[in-house]
Amino acid sequence: MQSIMNTSPTPESRIWAVLSHLSALLMGMGIILPIIGWSDQRRKSNYASFQTLQALGYQSLGYTIWLLLYLVSIIVTSIIVLVAVEPGSGSSGNPDAVLVPWTIAFTAVVLGFLALYLLLPIIAAIACALGKDFRYPIMGDRLARYLGYDPVRKSEEQAWLIEDHEFHWVAAMGHFSVLIMLWGMLAPLTAWILHGKRSLFLKFQSIQTFVYQAVVTVLYFVGAFLYIGGLFALIASMGWLGQSEGSSSPGIVGIVIFGVLLALGGVIILVIPLLHILGQWAGYRVLKGEDYRYPLVGRLVERWISKKSVEEKPA
Repeated sequence: MQSIMNTSPTPESRIWAVLSHLSALLMGMGIILPIIGWSDQRRKSNYASFQTLQALGYQSLGYTIWLLLYLVSIIVTSIIVLVAVEPGSGSSGNPDAVLVPWTIAFTAVVLGFLALYLLLPIIAAIACALGKDFRYPIMGDRLARYLGYDPVRKSEEQAWLIEDHEFHWVAAMGHFSVLIMLWGMLAPLTAWILHGKRSLFLKFQSIQTFVYQAVVTVLYFVGAFLYIGGLFALIASMGWLGQSEGSSSPGIVGIVIFGVLLALGGVIILVIPLLHILGQWAGYRVLKGEDYRYPLVGRLVERWISKKSVEEKPA
């Protein structure tokens, strides 16, 4: 039997809602704030719990959708600009005829999408400051139904949000945050610290997500390091070849090193998007109610948790 609670937003719940929505303005760095707010308010205010979880979804899942639409818009804009330039008008010999329209269109798309992404949380924060029940387009109503949030109900009929769905939502948003470089790891890490002891499901999902994103981040930097190292090797080899009258062994070795490092770095960087897609798939499966496990990482984390549980049991 779930306990009964008061549905009217208190000043404290409004503050948490406002701060959670405004944290989206930090572009990933504020993703831990909605989780902290949800952890603090989840059994104090349904209003604050819903708003903080909604803000978390906007910064994670919403950011993913925004980024995809952003990339698609850039591609479409580029195609439109190229098609709009008439080949027979003499503009083919004038680079500015293509470059200037493309630059204007690209700038408009970048600033327009960025403004749209930042405008919604500002509107949400203002609405929550006034005690309004703000809903993000598309996501808000679906999340309310998923969590069992209905502020229209009478106080005596209202109960807390569905706990299992809360945990699944937080875990899934941790998976989706894989696209947020570095800061995305803070979402599962914070969920693990705050609710690892309360929910074994959230604990496992948060730990494996944190480890998975850490591996992806390390691979990204390793790939970038190899690529940059290859460029330095190429520059050094060109210098050796330029200073020598005949063949230069160091120069040839440098070119070989450049090729190897460039190939390795390129392969790693090409794999990163596939790992991002896997993270999105994991988030989707968790939202569908599955206790998803990453290949290899999931098994290792599960063994580590089991080992720690045995060690922590009293003798």
